[in-house]
Amino acid sequence: MGKEENETPGWTQLKLPGQAPSPRCGHTVTSGGHYLLLFGGHGTGGWLTRYDIYHNDCIVLDRVSVQWKRLLTSNEPPPARAYHSITCIGSRYLLFGGFDGKITFGDLWWLVPEEDPIARRLPASPPRNFPPSNDPEREDVAMENDAHQTAVKESRIKESEVSELQKKLEISATLSSPKLQIVEELEDGEFLELASRLIAENFAGNEHISHSQAIEAVREHWIKSSPRSIPLKELSPLLHDYQRLIARHNTRKVGSNLQAQESDFPGKEAHAFYHIRNASQLRMDDIPKLLAEYKQLRSD
Repeated sequence: MGKEENETPGWTQLKLPGQAPSPRCGHTVTSGGHYLLLFGGHGTGGWLTRYDIYHNDCIVLDRVSVQWKRLLTSNEPPPARAYHSITCIGSRYLLFGGFDGKITFGDLWWLVPEEDPIARRLPASPPRNFPPSNDPEREDVAMENDAHQTAVKESRIKESEVSELQKKLEISATLSSPKLQIVEELEDGEFLELASRLIAENFAGNEHISHSQAIEAVREHWIKSSPRSIPLKELSPLLHDYQRLIARHNTRKVGSNLQAQESDFPGKEAHAFYHIRNASQLRMDDIPKLLAEYKQLRSD
């Protein structure tokens, strides 16, 4: 027997930098070039009561830099699912099937580079392909999906009209992107509620407090906080303010929004929690990292 046949293999746990995938099962990891592409999967969420979450995110493991990177796409991804298959064919990835807790999919999707002929030939968002069934529950789901698709189309039409109006009025919209809606402080209800509480605790009742003072009071509160001292109800306004600071920092730095800065395949390294839409997606061990990045943003 050769030397290699006599060696006993062993497991090594890897701790890689970047935005690692959340815990999940039923996902796929597909090799293509020096990248490993992770898509979808089935996880759980919630603090007190657990509930199922099905993912449709793309995360790339770069074998050269050995770190996780979020992959941004130019249009809407396939519906969230797990237990699907993905095959790499050259520079293309072909996805088939899957399950989202209610529906077994039978649809096909390509993930291709922007310059690929398929990207120019196929529609931006192919319709969802639900298998035929006489099951009333599945028919109801299909009807709900049709209604959702109609609402999405109407929303896009309205967004286009608003965008045209903004251009005519020369109003900047760089803080908003199709990927993530950035809400201003005075429109963030949870942020304002926390500001009111902090003002009541730290200022005299007859003292006039400006909006800027109220905003600064919240941010100073988080700067002085430790991960263990932050209540769960503060995670959502903290995440929103973190995303606001990043958007403004990049607007000043490059004069454009984050989507333009990070649109190259397979995606550039960004702040780890910028693309998270809801604080319920955060894990307990994410809180110290989020707070550390927030404090760094404030110091910059």
